[in-house]
Amino acid sequence: MKGFTIILRRELAGLYFSPVSWFLLAATLLYNGFFFLTMLQASGGEVNLALSAMHQGPLWFLLSFLAPLLTMRMISEEGRSGMLEFLLTAPVTDAAVVLGKLVASTVFLVVAWTSVPLYALLCQFLGAPPDWGQVATQWLGVAFVATLFSGIGLVASAASATPLFAAFLAILANLLLLVLPLATGFVRGPWREGAEWVRDKIDVQAHFQGSFLTGAIDSAHLVFYAAWIGLVVFLAVRLLESKRWAR
Repeated sequence: MKGFTIILRRELAGLYFSPVSWFLLAATLLYNGFFFLTMLQASGGEVNLALSAMHQGPLWFLLSFLAPLLTMRMISEEGRSGMLEFLLTAPVTDAAVVLGKLVASTVFLVVAWTSVPLYALLCQFLGAPPDWGQVATQWLGVAFVATLFSGIGLVASAASATPLFAAFLAILANLLLLVLPLATGFVRGPWREGAEWVRDKIDVQAHFQGSFLTGAIDSAHLVFYAAWIGLVVFLAVRLLESKRWAR
């Protein structure tokens, strides 16, 4: 894809030279450190249990908000500043623009979560070795979740006129994606079977917990995340394409 590398480098430079991004990174490190110590104490020093707990509530809450805050300016702000006009007339494809921004956001989020594997390494040195296979699959799962939530953020950014509204839309979409599968459990009667089918198609947490969290990667869960990521990338590209034709 023409221009992908250029867009990726530009977005990574924008993220790592932004004071806001460094603030978010520092907040993530403090957040992870606090929750890891809390989970380690609650589990009686069981490192694997503490690491698994980190990849449940704390992970989903953090990425639901952090990904939209990183991506909210990537398209909507460029539309306001005029930079998007330049990108749309440059010799780069819409897919390259979206994927470059998506990968940049994902890299930042995965690096921010690197503190958790580092805690596992510290525990190894202190004589409490973790299950490294499980640590690796959990980190891989984080990459998939970060990519999905970043993709949702880009869709919201492409559909919004302002970054704040883009962040609001993306956070709302992320939270709905997490809450709706729980709501299907309250459906009764003839609609229950349909609700369970919907839950299986949208329950990103269940697919994470059934594969990446336990250390056993199932191809069905990989396909699930790949399909969702493909969908949000498709939507973001189409929205960007519509801006090109609206010029």
